[in-house]
Amino acid sequence: MSTDLFDELLAKVGPHIAKIDTWREDVINPTQRLALTIRFLASGDSMSSLYYAYRISLSSVSNIIRETTKIIWDILAPEVFMKTTCKEWKKISKDFENKWNFPHCIGAIDGKHVVIQAPKNSGSLYYNYKHSHSLVLLAVADANYCFTIVDIGGRERESDGGIFKTSNMGQKLITNELNVPSSEIISGDKLLPYVIVADEAFQLTHFMLRPYPGRVFNYRLSRARRVIENTFGILAAKWRIYRKPMICDVATAENIIKATTCLHNFIKKNDQECQYVTAGYVDYEDASGDIRDGAWRKEVENENALRDILRTGANTFGRNAGHIRDMFAEYFCNEGAIPWQWDCSHK
Repeated sequence: MSTDLFDELLAKVGPHIAKIDTWREDVINPTQRLALTIRFLASGDSMSSLYYAYRISLSSVSNIIRETTKIIWDILAPEVFMKTTCKEWKKISKDFENKWNFPHCIGAIDGKHVVIQAPKNSGSLYYNYKHSHSLVLLAVADANYCFTIVDIGGRERESDGGIFKTSNMGQKLITNELNVPSSEIISGDKLLPYVIVADEAFQLTHFMLRPYPGRVFNYRLSRARRVIENTFGILAAKWRIYRKPMICDVATAENIIKATTCLHNFIKKNDQECQYVTAGYVDYEDASGDIRDGAWRKEVENENALRDILRTGANTFGRNAGHIRDMFAEYFCNEGAIPWQWDCSHK
């Protein structure tokens, strides 16, 4: 984060984190509060190390981080996340078509499992199959590696698909409350709906596409779906608090996750020289169409956790959902084909 961008952020949140000076103690000013919080999120340092670095009591460090991350979410969220209008969805769709050759795609969805300290008296509520405790960040990303919708707080014992069905995001998509555009003709007389791309953890529906036995279709879907994996990779690389378990209560952990998703979008939208979108850092395609892993995959520890999902046979789907996927597959094999897909689909 550049100095100018930090000052801009301080101007937004500073008035809300300022404290009234009293005769009993010296008040920690907003600049120090924000700087301490940003350092905690970006470095992954423990609260104890910040206690020594800033000469602030451990309880004060904890309170500052909890309060500031909440304020960052409250102030930035309305600004940095998309407005769910038909116009915005179509803009995202156009970006996916131009950058990833996937028309009528309005986002890529996945879940990131954030390891936390075992909450008190929680039993097995947050305990996962990897023998750790975690919260789930369920998110949709656009073609430019920005989060558009997030749902935070799902438990690891649930699959990504199960969390989606019970989340506010999932319920609003199911009941069509997010103003997703209606189906439109894309080429000739082919009428295709607007969809979100996902992996096998999610159920196939009229608005969600997941892979099936068909190499060309899966290759094209994978190109678009990698966007959310790269977005999570950039998030964890920039905010190194994700590199190890969060030693705090569940409420503070949720505030931290909310704040970092906001800051991710804030920096991405305002810092034109953001180093995490340079060629080679995120996944990219070479001249022959082969997808090459970005550098973030080597940097982020336990990256396989992004892909180790519970694969069950419970994700059944209706006839209409299967028909929609077949229409996309037919389009990709005919008028929507790109030159290199045939070679890549057999590798």
